[in-house]
Amino acid sequence: MWGWWREVPRIVQRYPWPTNVLLYGVLYSSGDALQQLARGCEPDWQQTRRVATVAIGFHGNFNYMWMQLLERALPGRAPRTVLTKLLCDQLLGGPIALSGFYIGEGSPGRTGWAGSENM
Repeated sequence: MWGWWREVPRIVQRYPWPTNVLLYGVLYSSGDALQQLARGCEPDWQQTRRVATVAIGFHGNFNYMWMQLLERALPGRAPRTVLTKLLCDQLLGGPIALSGFYIGEGSPGRTGWAGSENM
């Protein structure tokens, strides 16, 4: 019954891009649903669907390509190289990813984000 579980590492290695995109979708939407439950709110499945859509449509793809670009531009694992990759990610990739999230989700007043009533 659990034989499929042994195939997962092979599938991940064979299809890294789709695996990455699906993982982002699962993690982002699960995080959104858990955040809603932790607040004691009634689950807003439309919001969770929007989060999953942005994660699958943008974040998974962007981050996969961004990391591939960083690895090609700055190959290696030396501490100086890793620090340079980290700084590039935080100074360039981070703002793009964050902007993509907020643009993908829409404005807080329009979509009814949790907590937007306090703004």
